[in-house]
Amino acid sequence: MAQLEQATLGGGCFWCLEAVFQDVAGVEQVVSGYAGGHVPNPSYKAVCAGTTGHAEVIQITYDPDVISYQELLDIFWHIHDPTTLNRQGNDVGPQYRSIILTHNEAQQQIAAQSLAATDASDLYAHPIVTEIVPLDIFYPAEDYHQNYFNENPYQPYCMLVVNPKVQKFRKSFQAKLKAEV
Repeated sequence: MAQLEQATLGGGCFWCLEAVFQDVAGVEQVVSGYAGGHVPNPSYKAVCAGTTGHAEVIQITYDPDVISYQELLDIFWHIHDPTTLNRQGNDVGPQYRSIILTHNEAQQQIAAQSLAATDASDLYAHPIVTEIVPLDIFYPAEDYHQNYFNENPYQPYCMLVVNPKVQKFRKSFQAKLKAEV
C-alpha cells in the first residue's frame, strides 16, 4: 500500500462533496471543514455569515495507488459548477466558492493543468472561476457535519440537493466506485 495523500477541495456545500467522494474507490476518509480564510477556528455560523473568508471544503485522504490526484480533480470538475463565482445553485456566498487548496507544488501544477484542460474542453459554456491556492490550514467542521448525508438521508436538503448529485456521480463514474456502493 502506498503512503496515503490528501486533497482539499471546495465546490459549494461540503455535504454534497463529502457524499460523492465517500463513494470513490481509493478514498480512505473524507472530512468536511473550512479553509482559505483569515479567522482562526471558525464556526459554521461564522463561515455561513460570509465574513471569515473561509470556504466550505472537504479534505480527502486517498491511496494514490488506487486513484490519482488528477482523477480526483476529474470527478471534482463534474460534480459542481466551477463557472459560478461564490455560488452553487441556491447556495450563495464566498463560503460556497469553487476552490482547490493544494498541499504541495506537484498538486499546484496538476491542478493548474487540469483547470486549463477542463476550461478548454466543452464541459462548460462559461469560463472556470475556480481558485487554486496553497492550503494554509484546514479546520474540521463540527462533528454534526461529518458523514452528514449518510446519517441524514431524509433531511430535505439531502433529498433534494445531495442525493441527486450522488446519483449522477454513481451513474457517470461507475468505474470509480467502491465495491460496496
